[in-house]
Amino acid sequence: MSADPAPQGAASATIAGLILAAGESSRMGRDKSLLRYRGRTFVETLIATLRAAGVERIVVVLGHHAEAIRQSVDLSAAEVVVNPDYRLGQTSSLKAGLRALAHDEPAGIVMCLVDHPAISADTIRQLIQRFRATGKPVIIPEIHGKHGHPVVLGRELFAEILALGPDQGADRVIRKHRTRTEFITVNDPGILLDVDNPETYRQLTALRQEKA
Repeated sequence: MSADPAPQGAASATIAGLILAAGESSRMGRDKSLLRYRGRTFVETLIATLRAAGVERIVVVLGHHAEAIRQSVDLSAAEVVVNPDYRLGQTSSLKAGLRALAHDEPAGIVMCLVDHPAISADTIRQLIQRFRATGKPVIIPEIHGKHGHPVVLGRELFAEILALGPDQGADRVIRKHRTRTEFITVNDPGILLDVDNPETYRQLTALRQEKA
């Protein structure tokens, strides 16, 4: 796959972390942000993973039960943004996070979903390295031919995402740039593990035991 010319300064470009954790967790029956993995809550685990990967600026977007989560979780290593429109869907939270990062103008973001806590710091490092090396605006991990999370989105896409309507997902923008998307194969089954209900939470526990 041919690469776009890397933009000037890309090798040292600032990449921010954005954790989307505003949903109602209706299928789980309890707030996914507060579920535990690796001795921490999901949101704390993701913050720690981003930190371990070298990401210094991290924004966490909360919505449903935001105040209860803030009181129960150590978010001191991140900036918290509360999305009052979280019921409009995940795109509204992504937009809230991008607006919070606007004044820093990062070259890109690592977009993490709170229900994917099993990703590794090495995966995030690989995504960031590929983003800096290729200049591609979208970097997506894959394993066994399946695409997963997190994804890296370049700053050039931010305006398009912020212009999306309430019923339009970020995939609309990502698909538009499919020919300029870089897929990177990783050895990390956590990129596919979407903990959305009690059964997938049990799968997460089993995955942790396999890694132990």
